Amino acid sequence: MEYSELVQRVGWGEEFQFYYQNEEYWISTNKEGYYLTRGKDSFTQSFQTAEELFKEGRIDGETILELWGLVEI
Repeated sequence: MEYSELVQRVGWGEEFQFYYQNEEYWISTNKEGYYLTRGKDSFTQSFQTAEELFKEGRIDGETILELWGLVEI
């Protein structure tokens, strides 16, 4: 999947599970916002919009775009 497709589909309300360095992460949404969650300890970052999640969300100090080549869906 291309990064742009992920961004578009999350904007539509789809949720995704992915792995980065063998750790599970989730992008999820509900009526209150969008969430980036690390599976092992449920550490969650919350955002008002999908755009904000992709701009401000961080994994090891990097955005999802910066890590995209290392992400497994």
